[in-house]
Amino acid sequence: MSKVLIMPCLDMKDGRVVKGINFVNLRDAGDPVECARIYCENGADELAFLDIAATIEKRKTTLAAVKRVAEVITIPFTVGGGIGSVGDVGDVLEAGADRASISSAALRHPDLIDQAAAKFGSSRVVVAIDVDRNPAFPSGYEVYIDGGNTAAGKDVIEWAREAEDRGAGYLLPTSKTRDGARTGYDIPLIRGIKDVVKIPVIASGGAGSLEHFLEAARDGRADILLAASVFHFGDINIPELKKYLRDHDVDTN
Repeated sequence: MSKVLIMPCLDMKDGRVVKGINFVNLRDAGDPVECARIYCENGADELAFLDIAATIEKRKTTLAAVKRVAEVITIPFTVGGGIGSVGDVGDVLEAGADRASISSAALRHPDLIDQAAAKFGSSRVVVAIDVDRNPAFPSGYEVYIDGGNTAAGKDVIEWAREAEDRGAGYLLPTSKTRDGARTGYDIPLIRGIKDVVKIPVIASGGAGSLEHFLEAARDGRADILLAASVFHFGDINIPELKKYLRDHDVDTN
């Protein structure tokens, strides 16, 4: 196994970092620039910036905030939310992002993945997948769009394979029911995707303890471990997490 990377996530709304449970009940978690700077200084390997209201409010990601964050960090930076065209991808990359994360628009217009990968390279394209359990689907999981509000009628494994085939460089599956709940990552979801794709998989949704990160890396075989509330509110710090993982035979930076 290659080194597992740690990725704090800044969920943005109205210019502030927020965090909720199951995509709702949002709580203020601070200024994005200050949060980004602190995470960079404290050993984060990567950073995610998700404008969680952009798609719902039918607007584009706030580029001014992206630029401000990009100016204070030296680690890879993924930006998502409201990205609906190749032009939008170009805008966030020009604003300082290393990668653009596409979710609802990719499902509605799958050729957006092909076009973005062709223009900017697969390594700069992340496909984010919001997921909930649904036994009617072969994998037991259905894809959701519009900030997790709309069932898309697509099986997550089918969509993960298609996204990779179309040129996605990373996949970012998030369990709706685990998000912010701190009950642990959905390991069968992560592992199910990891077993059918060759590109890196970013585990997201549910981290609440050191053990949860270990499970995602060891059992889920995730390449990158994304979390928000446990970092924002000081429950776990990144040096402590990396030491714990190394002590349990998971290599980190």
